[in-house]
Amino acid sequence: MWAHADPETEGMSGVKLDAFKKALLTTGTKKILIIRNDKIICEGFAKGWADSVTTSGTASLAKALVSGMSLNAAIADGYINADAPACLYIPAWKKSDIKSKITIRQLDTHTSGLEDSEGTDEQEQQLIKQKKDRHMDLPGWKGQFWRKDPDPITLSRDSAKVLFKPGSSSGYSNPGIAMVNYAVTKSLQGSPYNNIASYLDQRIYSRIGIKKGTYSIGYKASYHVDGLDVIPGWGGAAFTADAVARIGRLVLKKGNWQGGQIIDSLVIKRALSFNGTAMPSVLNNIHSPTWDNRSSDNPVPVAALGWFTNYDGVFKSLPRDAFWGAGAGEQLLLVIPSLNIIVVRMGTTMYKDSDGSYWKFIENNIFDPVVDAVEAAPYPKSDFITAATFAPAKDVIRMAEGGDLWPSTWGDDGAMYTAYGDGNGFKPQTDIKLSSGLAVVSGTPPDLTGVNIRTPSGERVGEGPAGEKASGIIMVDGKLYLWMRNTGNARLACSADHGKTWVWADWKFDTSFGCPNFINYGKNNAGAKDDYVYTYSVDDASAYKYADQMVMARVNKNHIMDWAAYQFFAGYDSAGRPVWSEDIRKRKACYVNPGKTYRSGMTYDAPLKRYLWCQIIPLSGNKEEQGPRFKGGLGIFESRDPWGPWRTVFYARQWDMGPGESGSLPTNWMSKDGKSLYYLFSGNDSFSVRKLVLQTK
Repeated sequence: MWAHADPETEGMSGVKLDAFKKALLTTGTKKILIIRNDKIICEGFAKGWADSVTTSGTASLAKALVSGMSLNAAIADGYINADAPACLYIPAWKKSDIKSKITIRQLDTHTSGLEDSEGTDEQEQQLIKQKKDRHMDLPGWKGQFWRKDPDPITLSRDSAKVLFKPGSSSGYSNPGIAMVNYAVTKSLQGSPYNNIASYLDQRIYSRIGIKKGTYSIGYKASYHVDGLDVIPGWGGAAFTADAVARIGRLVLKKGNWQGGQIIDSLVIKRALSFNGTAMPSVLNNIHSPTWDNRSSDNPVPVAALGWFTNYDGVFKSLPRDAFWGAGAGEQLLLVIPSLNIIVVRMGTTMYKDSDGSYWKFIENNIFDPVVDAVEAAPYPKSDFITAATFAPAKDVIRMAEGGDLWPSTWGDDGAMYTAYGDGNGFKPQTDIKLSSGLAVVSGTPPDLTGVNIRTPSGERVGEGPAGEKASGIIMVDGKLYLWMRNTGNARLACSADHGKTWVWADWKFDTSFGCPNFINYGKNNAGAKDDYVYTYSVDDASAYKYADQMVMARVNKNHIMDWAAYQFFAGYDSAGRPVWSEDIRKRKACYVNPGKTYRSGMTYDAPLKRYLWCQIIPLSGNKEEQGPRFKGGLGIFESRDPWGPWRTVFYARQWDMGPGESGSLPTNWMSKDGKSLYYLFSGNDSFSVRKLVLQTK
């Protein structure tokens, strides 16, 4: 059913994908398949492992392909309720004080507290030293679970303890999934289906072209417990790569298959959504193994119904709508709806010789290379600005070494007001390093002079994310306004004396807007579109996470410090006009670049009558080095309106130098025809300036 296409025609790098495929096939991968826009753009099979020859084991990927799919189909068909007490389907738990409180959702999202069948790290190492099997030779019921003695279903029901209050924490649990399989099977009683094997085959697999012989499930076994024919769904499956990809496509299409709705789209949407279940712990949890505890080196994902998700951006470069199933040996089905990408990787483990956690390994070796290979700009080329040429790298001006950020505005006195982070400003530098400092710059490149503004009420100290930092600045009617991030989203300040003293708002954003900036117009905000001041930000509470989109707010210029006066861009009406809402929860995207939306600067080029939006396009994972100050991508987009639609002026996934943590095209340095500009950015941790010349149609 899949067409084939060159990666470049689908906006991806063939060179990068070839290198990715080669790296995988030489380190244990047996099957690799990458599909974009329903076209195979990369595939490879180790010798003897082609889909036409054999299937490949999925390990815990079966939790998505088997257990998750049967559960969500049963929900859609009305057989089972995800938020019902599991004891309604597992009668033996009704008399248990704690197990009777476990829900189906908690079992499937690993938040039930039900003990896992894995041993501790110490037990595993001891078994390895004794040349014993890390599963079969575990002591007690856990070893019996893997040996199927007498059967893993009964052991999961009766022998696995509940280690924490259901729903209060997170702890991976194979027995928890075994109980989901039991409950789904129980719910099918009285239906046309005897077990989840016949249910999946007739209800889903056969309808999406997965033929018998291209898969097997449940260790090719079933267990007769309480009159039920229970088939395992935590592991023990084998599929072809094509079959796995078809399941991914079904969920990607929200349960629709070539025009037929196989699973209710609302059920799929809810299955992939965060439903308030306990998040992976950021501290060591005495009730669960260390692999369940989230850290920077162990980015444990959020579990949804049958799938893991990037709901909270724990995988920095991966779009937030990404979901996947995964198993030991790096068996993986990754789906990225916003990029229309499906990735299947199957084989033996690559992780055994690696340092770090399983999830960090997956991120570095699969997630990041796939996302990095997406090279196409998110918007079509501009049909007005036909070329953008930067001055040679040797001509870049660098001042105030050691500081970054540099949002700027054109003051009423003709000077540029700016702010820096983690530095000492211009010479003579401040005696202490400031997390946030202010300065005034006079002149036009290359003749520039910078002077620090010392302001006890505006300066901040601290380091990195621990220190408050300016993310945006604007002058309106002689007053400076400053957005300060890292304050729990962002907080606003105002100065009526050109930055010497500041008054702080008694409110701050508590939803999204973690790195807000202002749209800057001319001198003292001259030439503004209307009586509103516009603010935009990544759609996240943090300034350090990559997002999928930008959001926007506006406020009357006479009420900038009044929270109640703010309105949020909420999309368009039927006539294509922008809609504004006082409810921040109704915000909509004004710019989208999945997994690559970071910090930015927007200004209005009055002679060209265009908004120019400079976007930092970060690199992922270990390619970041020291961040975009030294290496990264840059995009410049234009539009007649500040909310779009956008067209691409310039887009480089890796610029010829660091594009900075943020950057903009200041209005005070624009030529009279609007075609000669200067890019102000924090490359090399400096006040960096590079000339840019535009050509128009």
